[in-house]
Amino acid sequence: MPAVTSAGTEARAPGRLALLIIVSAQLMLIVDGTVMNVALPHIQEGLGFSTAGLSWVINAYTLTFGGLLLLGGRAGDILGRRRMFVIGIALFTVASLVGGFATSAAWLLAARVAQGVGAAMAGPNTIALISTTFTEPQRRIRALALLSAMASAGFAIGLILGGVLTDVLSWRWVLFINVPFGIAAVFLAPRHVREPQRHPGRLEWPAAATATLGIGALVYGFIHASTHGWTAGETLLSLALGIVLLITFLAVQVRSAQPLVPMSLFKDRNRAVGFVGFLLGPAAMMSAFYFLTQFIQIVLGFGPLQTGLAFLPMAGSMFAMTRIVPRLLHRIGPRPLALTGAPLMIAGLAWLTQLTTTSGYAGSLLGPMILLGLGGGLTFVPLTPVIMGSVQPRDAGAAGGVLQTMQQVGATLGLAVLIAVFGAAVGPQGAAGTTDAESFVHGMNAANVVSVVIAAGLVVVALSFRSVRRPAAAPQPEVVVEPV
Repeated sequence: MPAVTSAGTEARAPGRLALLIIVSAQLMLIVDGTVMNVALPHIQEGLGFSTAGLSWVINAYTLTFGGLLLLGGRAGDILGRRRMFVIGIALFTVASLVGGFATSAAWLLAARVAQGVGAAMAGPNTIALISTTFTEPQRRIRALALLSAMASAGFAIGLILGGVLTDVLSWRWVLFINVPFGIAAVFLAPRHVREPQRHPGRLEWPAAATATLGIGALVYGFIHASTHGWTAGETLLSLALGIVLLITFLAVQVRSAQPLVPMSLFKDRNRAVGFVGFLLGPAAMMSAFYFLTQFIQIVLGFGPLQTGLAFLPMAGSMFAMTRIVPRLLHRIGPRPLALTGAPLMIAGLAWLTQLTTTSGYAGSLLGPMILLGLGGGLTFVPLTPVIMGSVQPRDAGAAGGVLQTMQQVGATLGLAVLIAVFGAAVGPQGAAGTTDAESFVHGMNAANVVSVVIAAGLVVVALSFRSVRRPAAAPQPEVVVEPV
């Protein structure tokens, strides 16, 4: 007969293997957002993509992932987080394998859509699984800080990995690389990651459809604006539709007995501020990833492998913060950390506004990358523990969905705004894709100035955190039923 034990008891404390499985899977999902960037020229040559169609190798994943995150998170709360995690990783893995064998543009795009669906099922539940598995406060802070660092540094790691695989093997391996890690997660998770208690309820499918279509329309509008401008009819229609649908969704959620996104998630001040941080941070950092990747190849003449490795100082600096931030967060709270990190990010982005066609890596890029890594680590690593630290277990999946939705929308919006600024700075030749190095650097610097302004909003975010000495108290441990 089953024995009832506490998920937080020391006798059955979650191990490092469970954390490794969850964090590795989360990193795989985040990395996939940028791992394709360095490989795009090779994909275009191999599958015959048009210039306009090539962007959908990235957009197909971003649009599907971002649009389904809220549904994936709430489904985990009701249907089982480990179940949704395993199914999502399995779908993502199969789609990666199928995409790696693509022989046409349509084949690859269909695989990317399937990857996005799998990622939306698994992603929010990685956060929720850690939040409900590690119930001892300090262990939870360390685990969530590591997960946050993986999510933040994943963009840079994707560029590094994409460069290495494309240069050493082929572009197909940026997809094949997911397969062994996905298989390992699917087989190991049921054995080493506990299934938290499910919370009875039902999914409100009309609300889910409204939220999915609303976020999808908004993300599509941002994507379309980055290539066709903010005044294009399709851009305006998509953005307007997204806003109307999301307003309708929120109005229904306030009165719903079983909301897809509980409004109580936004009542805690620090948690609400953390959500805003996840919107602004990726928006500001997109210039560092998108434009620097091109600068390193166009101006410095680096190949794919060198381009990927060029981002190593940023990723390394951010990972270094995972050892420091959990100890400091426990003692002084998020406000001092963010007030230190945000100015470092601003300084790094401001430094990048001074790049010229004669700039070198060591003298002009290494310093800003280290500043962005340190600043990003101090600013972003505390956000996930702050957001998830006091969430009730029944709402952990929904909170994870909101967190990742803000991150995806922020990155997409930021990229659209920065590309629009770049296009205005370089003129018609930039829109035609014939920008010379001098014009490219001019446009990139203009975009970096806007990134500085967006990053300045993180200072306001930092000042909005409550001054606390200790993290919020952990929710009561869930009861796990295990066979004897």
